[in-house]
Amino acid sequence: MPKWSLALALAATALPALAHAQAAQPAAASKLYVDTQYFTLPNGLRVVLTRDTIAPTVTVGVYYGIGFRVEPRDRTGFAHLFEHLMFQGSKHAPKGVFDTTITNSGGVNNGSTRFDFTNYYEIVPSGALERMLWLEADRMENPVIDDVVLKNQQGVVGNEVKVNVLNQPYSTWPWIDLPMLANTNWYNSHNFYGDLKEIEAATVPDAQAFSKEFYRPNNAVLVIAGDLDYAATRAMVEKYFTPIPSAAPVKQPDISEPRQTAEKFKSRVDALAPKPGYAAGYHVPDRGTPEWYAMGLIDQILLQGDDSRLFRKLVTDTGIAGELSGGINGDLGNMFNYRGPMLWSFSFTHDTTHSTAQITKAVDEVIEELRAKPVSAAELQRARTKMRSDLYGTIDGGGRVGLVDLLAVYALFDNDPTAVNRIEQGFAQVTPELIRKTAQEYLRKTNRSVYVVEPGAQPKGGK
Repeated sequence: MPKWSLALALAATALPALAHAQAAQPAAASKLYVDTQYFTLPNGLRVVLTRDTIAPTVTVGVYYGIGFRVEPRDRTGFAHLFEHLMFQGSKHAPKGVFDTTITNSGGVNNGSTRFDFTNYYEIVPSGALERMLWLEADRMENPVIDDVVLKNQQGVVGNEVKVNVLNQPYSTWPWIDLPMLANTNWYNSHNFYGDLKEIEAATVPDAQAFSKEFYRPNNAVLVIAGDLDYAATRAMVEKYFTPIPSAAPVKQPDISEPRQTAEKFKSRVDALAPKPGYAAGYHVPDRGTPEWYAMGLIDQILLQGDDSRLFRKLVTDTGIAGELSGGINGDLGNMFNYRGPMLWSFSFTHDTTHSTAQITKAVDEVIEELRAKPVSAAELQRARTKMRSDLYGTIDGGGRVGLVDLLAVYALFDNDPTAVNRIEQGFAQVTPELIRKTAQEYLRKTNRSVYVVEPGAQPKGGK
């Protein structure tokens, strides 16, 4: 699962060449501007270049249009397993060469598997760019997939599942448990971390077929950001990536979810959990719609920050929780970097003195007030300001990773990386009436799923 986080945020002034201040009026056109060059190679590879000279480094990101939603049936965890396989060397860069080349240049690299994509990135000095492009092109065209590599990584991933998930307090709650409860379509509701038996059952032909189907240039986006020359960088990209053959277009399965019409509830005892846990999730509007933008501001109003309504109710006023976490795609990214159905969710642990019924009553009081009464202009503007701060923090994050992520997903999902320059405008057009209308449909109880964890860990000194 993700090994890096978009929470690497700096002040919004860190990249003045990329991000400009928004106009004072909330409905004014966006002033955020990221200069890009966007083109597609004959083999279908989409390429985004963006230049800044804030530091003599470049960040290279390769995003493939395959996440754990679309992994093969009876091979849960396969997308994550294959992410690991891609670090095991390629035809002209055997195992270890990739990492050594990067570390010797003073750079860093990593990757992750998400709902709708798998990505790899490197941050290196500008002079190492051509080496990075050569390495990524060879990894795309010629990954080493054999019995030795597969068995090794099956062991690594299996151990990761055991150590990081199965033997940890709360385990898969709520980041896997809640989607499995709320969704009905297998692609959205299976255990994407993977069943150990299914991970171990994967074969070399399975992995090779997976590579040929999904890890091809026509199912990928290459983003290069930083201290670069546009013409020279394009020439390098064409030199190393144009020869890679494309594959048949990816056949995406139906990942849609039916409208939820009844509240769902589930609980389980966690033998390692010291305290109860409460999580709730609501299906959200389709990405990019006016209601989706409204839901992003509802998230700010209800959940994000000490001034949010749920925080005030559950933490400040009642002391039910010590802190809250969540959001739209809050566990595995942000509200921008996914494509299919998604939940707005929140979760927290609490003392045993508070029952599930008491907590749900407190939550309902907050939710129903938003559904019944229009928000004030002041509260809506505060939500926009908080959203803008989060957006700029993502764009100006360490190593340009957040900027690369936004450009990549808008190219991958929408074929339009310049859409990042219109994000603020989408939020600026949200009205109090749209907030109320969106809340009435998407925050109804019949669109909610609640997953509760009961503690099984014995207190010290007790039975």
